[in-house]
Amino acid sequence: MKACFCKSFRIEHPVILAPMAGVVPDPLVAAVSNAGGLGIAPLWHVSVCDLRKSVRSIQQMTGKPFGVNLNMEFPSMEHLDACLEEGVEIISLFWQPPGEFLAHAQSGGAKVIYSAGDAADAKAAVDLGADAICAQGWEAGGHVRGNVGSMALIPAIVDAVGDVPVVAAGGIADGRGLAAALALGASAAWVGTRFLAAAEADVHPDYLSHLLAASENDTAHFDDLFDLGWPSAPHRALKNSTSRMWEEAGGLPLGERPGEGDVIATTGAGADVLRYQSKSPSSDLTGNVEAVSMWAGQGVSLVREVQSAGDIVRDIVNEAKATLERLREYQ
Repeated sequence: MKACFCKSFRIEHPVILAPMAGVVPDPLVAAVSNAGGLGIAPLWHVSVCDLRKSVRSIQQMTGKPFGVNLNMEFPSMEHLDACLEEGVEIISLFWQPPGEFLAHAQSGGAKVIYSAGDAADAKAAVDLGADAICAQGWEAGGHVRGNVGSMALIPAIVDAVGDVPVVAAGGIADGRGLAAALALGASAAWVGTRFLAAAEADVHPDYLSHLLAASENDTAHFDDLFDLGWPSAPHRALKNSTSRMWEEAGGLPLGERPGEGDVIATTGAGADVLRYQSKSPSSDLTGNVEAVSMWAGQGVSLVREVQSAGDIVRDIVNEAKATLERLREYQ
């Protein structure tokens, strides 16, 4: 399992924690890194002060590599500078082209992983100097930039970027998925939905119960459903009462939707969560959590129990090894 991504980023196992904003707390990031994978902290949505606190907290919990994810839809050079000043060695850049952020991160000594939705996007980032590419397939949960499934996307990006390591994302929730990604030319897997059921994750119990009960048919890809607060950002989530209400009304745009303006939940800090808002259902919510954007990828049907993050990493790696060993029979 010593793929080129592992060597370049100094990790033991080719399993990467997807940076799911709002539900990935510091202990989960540290736990994945401590298990030999790569934890990535989604800190683009917090203040610079809180970013520094989280980085220092993770550094106290692990001496192994971890990264910080920044969202280029909401770019903040202050956030990047804070990461570099705090000694973060890996920066994950997402959504829009990385622009000056990539070079600035590298000038501060960090390696950069750029998430791409097609081969042209990946090649452009590599031409700018990206150290690795995350190939995010259409099956992925949360915000999804591309329109191509992982089976076609991964080899296309692998072929486009040459020797630059490629990380496969989208629908990967077990060792069979990791083995398939490696067979397609990737050198690691980016795993999100499976880690929502980690003991260290900060997910609401109602959200968790829906995840554990979901089938592969229970998610849907939407161009513009949960777009309050993040417009024009396609995404995949569990079907719920909000999506059904919206579809029955004809998929209307904001300003014309049924239930628009409804307060469906409240955060622990007392902020209202509105219907159609882009909001991860964290444990501090109260209210009708089922109606909130319950992000999930198509691999959700493989998530059936709560485990520690370390056990999840080990199970994925061991199953991948066993799968690859079985495939030797065909040589």
